Amino acid sequence: MAKKDLNKNLHKAKSNKKDEFYTQLSDIERELKHYKKHFKGKVVYCNCDDPRISNFFHYFSYNFEKLGLKKLITTCYQNQNIDLFSQNDKEQAIYLEYNGDKNGNNVPDLEEIGIHHLEGDGDFRSEESIELLKQADIVVTNPPFSLFREYISQLVEYNKKFIIVGHQNAITYKDIFKFIKKNQLWLGAENGGTKWFEVNDDYDIKTESRKKIENGKKYFSMGNVVWFTNLDISKRHEDIILYKSYKEDEYPQYDNYNAINVGKVAEMPFDYKEVMGVPITFLYKYNPKQFEILGMASSAGYNKDIVGIPFEGLKDARPILNGKNTYARIFIRNKKI
Repeated sequence: MAKKDLNKNLHKAKSNKKDEFYTQLSDIERELKHYKKHFKGKVVYCNCDDPRISNFFHYFSYNFEKLGLKKLITTCYQNQNIDLFSQNDKEQAIYLEYNGDKNGNNVPDLEEIGIHHLEGDGDFRSEESIELLKQADIVVTNPPFSLFREYISQLVEYNKKFIIVGHQNAITYKDIFKFIKKNQLWLGAENGGTKWFEVNDDYDIKTESRKKIENGKKYFSMGNVVWFTNLDISKRHEDIILYKSYKEDEYPQYDNYNAINVGKVAEMPFDYKEVMGVPITFLYKYNPKQFEILGMASSAGYNKDIVGIPFEGLKDARPILNGKNTYARIFIRNKKI
């Protein structure tokens, strides 16, 4: 899908309040296997999920005892129905609580799940939802992409641990990158490959390569979708293996920054100790003990706190090579030289 088509779809979702992209259980299982040690004795909150049918609720309820959870809570915006795709047409919503298996069959039976009615619509920003958030230790969900900045800010404000789904483009949002730079947010473990999200039958997908039908269900791929977290995982402590040595003619310097451009993460020189501009996919493999993140240049407006290094241009703060804008770049320095 062309970037303009993707943005059109996300804008449409925002306008219609239909961020109804349902994460597949297989993707949830692949990612959450890296965090099992974090869940013991914890309250998990899924606050952007259809309470009865969410794959996040399915994963945690069926693995409740195995993970050693204390409690599972889930809410959904403007929904009281049992259908997968809420029409968001209810003034009130419900939330579910699950405290584990009571009858010994290791299955979360309906009578074991507490169903509670909310006075409001279940919006994650509502007072009722915030009170539930305060109970939680870890938030795990697929939040509305159109409200991603606001969603992350709320989690940080209430000092919550989280594992959530978001679009890779969110890395370049100033309101998101500031948390990455401060080491309050990083990418999860399983960020390679295409992720498919189940959507409603009437969801309009313009590009054929971005949709598929399996077993009568409609799926949509939004491009580079990744996991964001602030929980420690082993991948975060693995060094990136570097094999190229620095050669001046292979690494041009930006017109407007005292930094060299590295076109591919795999081609970062192992022996260069000054500032490098690298693609945002660097964050897929970022080890904070190996590299220091100094800042990021991704838009025309210069923001000292975000860019992090001196700007030497006149107007356009995007990284420029030979008079031409490049893609967004993260400025880093190798800490081990």
